[in-house]
Amino acid sequence: MLVSYKWLQDYVNLNGISAAELAEKITRSGIEVDGVEKLSDGVKGVVVGEVLDCTQHPQADKLKVCKVDIGEGEPVQIICGAPNVAKGQKVPVAKAGAVLPGNFKIKRAKLRGEESNGMICSLQELGIEGKLVPKEFADGIYVFPADVKVGSDALALLNMDDEVLELDLTPNRADALSMIGVAYETAAILNESVQLPEISCEASEEKASDYISVKVEAPKENPLYTAKIIKNVQIGPSPLWMQGRLMSAGIRPHNNVVDITNYILLEYGQPLHAFDYDRFGSKEVVIRLAKEGEKITTLDDTERTLTSEQLVITNGTVPVALAGVMGGADSEVSDDTTTILLESAYFTGGSIRSTSKYHGLRSEASSRYEKGVDPNRVRPAAERAAQLIAKYAAGEVLEGLVEDDHLTIEPAVVSITLEKINRVLGTNITSAEVVKIFERLQFEAAVEEDVFTVTVPTRRGDITIEEDLIEEVARLYGYDRLPKTLPSGAATPGGLSKIQEKRRTARGFLEGAGLYQAITYSLTSEEKASMFSIEKRPPVTLSMPMSEERSRLRLSLVPQMLEAISYNVARKNESVALYEIGSIFLNEGEGKQPEEREHIAGAVTGLWVDHAWQGEKKPVDFYVVKGILEGLFKKLGLEERISWQAVQMDGMHPGRTAEVLLDEEVIGFAGQVHPNLQKDLDLKETYVFEIQAGPVFDYELPELRYVPIPRYPSIARDIALVVDKDVHAAALESIIKDSGRKLLREVHVFDLYEGKNMEEGKKSIAFSLTYADPERTLTDEEVTKTHEKVLAALKEKAGAELRS
Repeated sequence: MLVSYKWLQDYVNLNGISAAELAEKITRSGIEVDGVEKLSDGVKGVVVGEVLDCTQHPQADKLKVCKVDIGEGEPVQIICGAPNVAKGQKVPVAKAGAVLPGNFKIKRAKLRGEESNGMICSLQELGIEGKLVPKEFADGIYVFPADVKVGSDALALLNMDDEVLELDLTPNRADALSMIGVAYETAAILNESVQLPEISCEASEEKASDYISVKVEAPKENPLYTAKIIKNVQIGPSPLWMQGRLMSAGIRPHNNVVDITNYILLEYGQPLHAFDYDRFGSKEVVIRLAKEGEKITTLDDTERTLTSEQLVITNGTVPVALAGVMGGADSEVSDDTTTILLESAYFTGGSIRSTSKYHGLRSEASSRYEKGVDPNRVRPAAERAAQLIAKYAAGEVLEGLVEDDHLTIEPAVVSITLEKINRVLGTNITSAEVVKIFERLQFEAAVEEDVFTVTVPTRRGDITIEEDLIEEVARLYGYDRLPKTLPSGAATPGGLSKIQEKRRTARGFLEGAGLYQAITYSLTSEEKASMFSIEKRPPVTLSMPMSEERSRLRLSLVPQMLEAISYNVARKNESVALYEIGSIFLNEGEGKQPEEREHIAGAVTGLWVDHAWQGEKKPVDFYVVKGILEGLFKKLGLEERISWQAVQMDGMHPGRTAEVLLDEEVIGFAGQVHPNLQKDLDLKETYVFEIQAGPVFDYELPELRYVPIPRYPSIARDIALVVDKDVHAAALESIIKDSGRKLLREVHVFDLYEGKNMEEGKKSIAFSLTYADPERTLTDEEVTKTHEKVLAALKEKAGAELRS
């Protein structure tokens, strides 16, 4: 909400307080002021000038030589390129020495050989946004009304000597979406009174009811509808002061009638709409829900198809306006309009919100209806608008307000005790102070034995419960005056659950390993929803998706990770390592909520090691992602329970993919993305992993035990085993550990050989075995005995022979 400081002074005495000071006080009382803008900041030397003569520039077809009276004796010569400049106009003139926005200084100059002593200005050149400039002056200079005084301050006439406060309103403070609402707030803060505009309008002897009738067929959506008839209006520009106030509030002026309805919207917070009575099409207004598929062309010249839930204003036959959102093009006020049908109504917020959202139309009117307008301002706003139309459009207001009223207005009544106010706020405010605060808010309050019964004005629809009253007392008493107190009573120290600790440990390890966290969409396309899924189920389909690309709940994190990798690679980030700890969703059948499970996934591409100084580069391979997972499992105390086995999966490389097993149960996979999919995504070799977080995080970490440094020497033995090609090193390592368990301390693979001098279908795998006893020095005979036991087990269980 943009609030004019000068306009606000019409309602509240602001003597002795600047706009900046007022903004600070409003912010302290609970409504944040984002900023205060001085409209003419840095602009000076702009006056009203009268064009006495305007002739063609002798050396330029698009320039005019103008003699301009600026109220300083002799006229000055100004060269102007505006297409609409003409003799007899009164225009804004930046004199020689003036400063325009952007610190643009006006100097005497020669343009194509002709002297120019100033500049005739457009509103844009004075700092007004182009979208706010009246359309007739959008492409040229601004022309003042003929009655303005030559030499007067042009900025003051355009309301540019004003300051504008930008209020950042929360949805509950709809009362501050009007100047009068802000006036009540300001008056309460400053302990001043509010001066409302006087409404007095002489009506003709003719009755409005002879011209129009009103019928509401949807009282739930439209409890109150009123109409006034104003004859013999003369459409023209609105007064200059009104145009200035509208532009400072962010609204473009159109004509006197439309500007008045917008002015009342800003003043009262009550949206109005003016129809051309002669183009309305009948003598009755019928408010109803639209028929399914019914059409209307709105003021933006867009044909819209309506649904049966949308409220429309009709002439008894066809819609002429989308209620509370936008009027229809067929009955809009135009230059030849002479009779006005003025609408002022109370529409329920839900109905307007639904219509506005469906059509993608959000207007000043709809935003106020959505949040709730004051039902007690519907009629006064209509009378005030009629008064201004009579004054500034020479209209003849017909007697009476034609209405259909189904609205029951009952102000909220809330009771609260003084004890609760002080207990919640930690204060010792007296009963008299609380009463004074309610008086400043203009709330009617009755007090009996320290119990306040407060009748809340309808303009403050946000106050319905005790806590709302406590907040009002607190903010006007002063948040900065509330005492600082420590919480009392038993306190529970905060902490992380075991799952949260594990999640944090996993996140810390993965980031320490060099992966960056990614957060991706849970929604995906039908094609990607089931890709890479660990558990195969049909994906969950959204009933109202935002797009086909976001129509399914994902069953795997990997497709979104690959999207993120592809996005980065396309922007020349060729080495990328990402991880995500997020949710996948498993279909539980029709009519049931999907099961949400947490997964851990990663994707890596490009170089894993790039040491330019040492000249060392290592691309990502399968063992990088396997090593990352092994490190994570070790960190979580699971390394002894994890095993790996080769697998073939859709979307994964057939020879470089492995399943991850926890206690012989599959919990995930790791490997290279299939080359065809890599090509589709414009990626080089890319490796991914995904595991279920549940089984990993559920494991109880073993108690940490420290092992002393060995006091006795160890003995190492290396063996090279010849085995069939389909025998995995992990299986051999498991046999070695099982058979040498008593003395064996470490086992490492250090070589793999396949090729020349190796029997067909065979391969050689070399292991380094370390034997030790923490209590004594082993003898060579003891080690040999255990070592032979290991070799025997390898031969028996895996057919392994020592390589000669």
